[in-house]
Amino acid sequence: MTRVIAPIALIGAILALWEIVVRVTATPAYLLPAPSAVAEALAANAWPLTVSAGRTLVMALRALALATVFAGVLALAVSLSRTLDRAVRPLAVALQVTPVVAVAPLFVIWAGVEHPERAITALAAIVAFFPIFSGTAQGLAAADPDLERLFDLYGATPWQRLLRLWLPSAAPFIAEGFKVASGLAIIGAVVAEFVAGSGGAQGLAWRILEAGNRLETAKMFAAIVALAVMAAGVHLACQELERRALTWWRGR
Repeated sequence: MTRVIAPIALIGAILALWEIVVRVTATPAYLLPAPSAVAEALAANAWPLTVSAGRTLVMALRALALATVFAGVLALAVSLSRTLDRAVRPLAVALQVTPVVAVAPLFVIWAGVEHPERAITALAAIVAFFPIFSGTAQGLAAADPDLERLFDLYGATPWQRLLRLWLPSAAPFIAEGFKVASGLAIIGAVVAEFVAGSGGAQGLAWRILEAGNRLETAKMFAAIVALAVMAAGVHLACQELERRALTWWRGR
């Protein structure tokens, strides 16, 4: 009960203090709305925000799926070849540290202005790529050396070694990388939609931009709350998936 009550009590105290400060200081609504005004905006725009959250979530999940496939295949390839690892890893690091806002205009041009969701998905996949790649590559190389020698002794095939040694050893690393990438995919989708500057996708970032241009700050906060709830839900789902996956591997 303490684990549940403590954060709820803290959030309630922060909201109550926020409400009191705004009312006492008579802060303009366009500058900082009271939590009650944000709640009203959230209730009044519940359906549009739900639709936009669904679109943002779909683009983020597509990006996460793309990143998982490409990062997993590439990590497996570099784990089998030290030369390929030395060639690919600097490029992967360079891709990770390059700000998404710097390459977003290129992707918008390549995808076409009429298809902003394609550019957003691709950019979010780039953001989510590195944690999965790094975690998988590190996990595949983390097998116990004694077990490696045991597999050599029994003449295990590369396929048997992959399925029965490398992947079980890499499971915790893959799960952690996937969990981190799930949050980055949502961040990447939102940032990419901001940079795209188009209402074609009409995700939560577009709702924030639209409300900001009209100085409807309460609606902006409402969209941010919807984004936070969606991101928290995805994180919890990935956390539960990680727990179940690791339990299953340990059982094997």
